[in-house]
This record gives sequence, C-alpha cells and structure tokens, in this order.
Amino acid sequence: MTRSNRREAGRRRLAMRLPQVRMLIMQARDPWQLELFEAYQMAVEARDRLRRRQFNLKLVREYDETCVEIEQHVIGAMHAPAYLNHCLIP
Repeated sequence: MTRSNRREAGRRRLAMRLPQVRMLIMQARDPWQLELFEAYQMAVEARDRLRRRQFNLKLVREYDETCVEIEQHVIGAMHAPAYLNHCLIP
C-alpha cells in the first residue's frame, strides 16, 4: 500500500472509530495529522497480521495499546487550537 493510500485508509478507519471527531478527521489536511493517520493504519495492519497468525498474543495486545494511544493523539490533534483556527479561516 502506498503512503497516500495508507494515510487515507487510516483516515477512514479513524473516522469510523472516532465518530465524535469524524468531520474534523475528514477535513484534516495538516501534514502532522496525516502522519497520525498513516501511523494508525500501519499499526492496525501489523496488529491484524499478528492476530491472523495467532503468533504472539502479547505483541497483539501491544499493538492494540498502540492503536488506542494513536486514537487519543488524533482526538487531541483534532482539537488543537492551531487546527481549529486553520479550519475557521475562510
């Protein structure tokens, strides 16, 4: 999956997981927010691969925790003053 595809897949996945900030996620354009989307998608892909293989349940839990941490960072990023000011400027 290319970087831009991974970012958009992460964006869509996060929008589904975080309905309280869905509109802000879908409107996000700042590079640091896009990096969070990509990181989330990469963590989900790794977790799902490990889960399918039933390889190491401890590692699966670690990726689950990483996904939750990234979700919390995304919520914060969507409420960051710089982002809100950027969205409010016509």
